Amino acid sequence: MVIRLIAVGNKMPDWVENGYQEYAKRLPPGYTLKLHEITPEKRTKQADIKRITEKEGEKILATIKPGNLVVALDVKGQTWSTEKLAEELKIWHGENREVDLLVGGPDGLSSACLQKAQVKWSLSALTLPHPLVRILVAEQIYRAWTILQNHPYHR
Repeated sequence: MVIRLIAVGNKMPDWVENGYQEYAKRLPPGYTLKLHEITPEKRTKQADIKRITEKEGEKILATIKPGNLVVALDVKGQTWSTEKLAEELKIWHGENREVDLLVGGPDGLSSACLQKAQVKWSLSALTLPHPLVRILVAEQIYRAWTILQNHPYHR
């Protein structure tokens, strides 16, 4: 199974790259987490944020693979426990589904991305910096996998 993390933002600090890679590389064969970075639009003081978010959304939508399950990370989405994520991961793996996880930039996802998503998942009611979301998602996917394997990591 392949999970693609489609995230607005590039040129992340080393701690973000290292944190994400640490968990992505722990997944075994049969579970792959791939990062697809979307170059953010330039923001200025007079920038039209709605237009910028829409342009970033167009780039995201262009990378979604037909037939993939689309999951938008959105503060208004469903909150899942790690155990619930493990259940979802098991279903996706059993169906041999590829999953596209969408992470917006500083201003979130466009309405078009939210409409395209079959599932909306909220990591937290807190506002999280989008670079940190990459690490949190990678760690939680790894942790969910460990639950499915009865691995001692999840205690």
